[in-house]
Amino acid sequence: MREYLITLLISAALCYLVTPFVRKQALRFGAIATIRDRDIHSVPTARWGGVAMWIAMSLTFLIVNHLPLVGKSFGQEAWGIFLASTAIVLLGMADDRFQLDALTKLAGQVFVAGILLVYGIQILWLPINGVVSLPPSIGQLLTVLIVLVVINAVNFIDGMDGLAAGIVAISGIAFFAFAYLLAVDYGFSRAGVPSLTTAVLVGICLGFLPHNLNPAKIFMGDSGSMFLGLLLSAAAITLTGQVDPNAISAESLGPTLLPLLLPFAVLAIPFLDLLLAVGRRVRAGRSPFAPDNEHLHHRLLSAGNSTNKTALILYLWTATIAFPVTVLAFAPWWVALITVIIFVGTSVFVMKSGKKNPAVVK
Repeated sequence: MREYLITLLISAALCYLVTPFVRKQALRFGAIATIRDRDIHSVPTARWGGVAMWIAMSLTFLIVNHLPLVGKSFGQEAWGIFLASTAIVLLGMADDRFQLDALTKLAGQVFVAGILLVYGIQILWLPINGVVSLPPSIGQLLTVLIVLVVINAVNFIDGMDGLAAGIVAISGIAFFAFAYLLAVDYGFSRAGVPSLTTAVLVGICLGFLPHNLNPAKIFMGDSGSMFLGLLLSAAAITLTGQVDPNAISAESLGPTLLPLLLPFAVLAIPFLDLLLAVGRRVRAGRSPFAPDNEHLHHRLLSAGNSTNKTALILYLWTATIAFPVTVLAFAPWWVALITVIIFVGTSVFVMKSGKKNPAVVK
């Protein structure tokens, strides 16, 4: 645990220190978010935050590779995640600068998922009525779908200062806790790629947040949101490979299903927002992909919450789902229920605390 904490702190410090330099380069090369009708920010702001995150991850990998425990995590899967991350950041950089069309971005995301497959990162089995070994083609298709869904879910919530980085940090903490406790309970090596990936993921989010909280000095852009989504999905997929399918029983079904369910559980809020947005637009006779300013964070802002308070509320909603689901895999149901009650109570308290004047949403 100590080495993973060191890894987290190193990645956080590096991301915090590198981000101002990347911001200057984004301004220099024109990777800037201008003001649109649905935007909340009122000043053109630099993008390319994902580049700072990638640099921090790369330098962290170089440093912690020499640690006794964490160093054992580096192998084929870690290389695959690094190369796929590099590709997705390059794609995001191009989009942040030149505004690529949706089809081009989707093709790039499929290509990145293909890199993971080449390095052996894919779904091999599912715990359905025991164990169902998947044909390679089905496993590869499922892997690509999970990567695409998680990448775009994170990209979807990146609509307000500090929102995506905070939610992904909470998701990463829940995922790291699950991966580490699973290793402890099942007795296999704690030097795993999922633990390493999520420790770095949490670190870079925490290091980036001070620059991204309202008023944001830099946005993560698509280079950041797609990068974070890729790391989260890759951690989920590699984690399934650490569970011995032959050890699965009805009693242990929860922990074996959770690696695939957790990314969707921790991203339940953006998924809900996505479903509401599609339904809202279809009912209005508009394209489901047409942007608007009626997302959950827009509504919380219109209710009189400040930008940072709105982000905090959505953090708490995410934690209300993420942490109890993780607890449920290792503790009795009543412990998970208490966890839910604590977070729900905190959320209600924060929402009812003194509100400011309704924010102006542009």
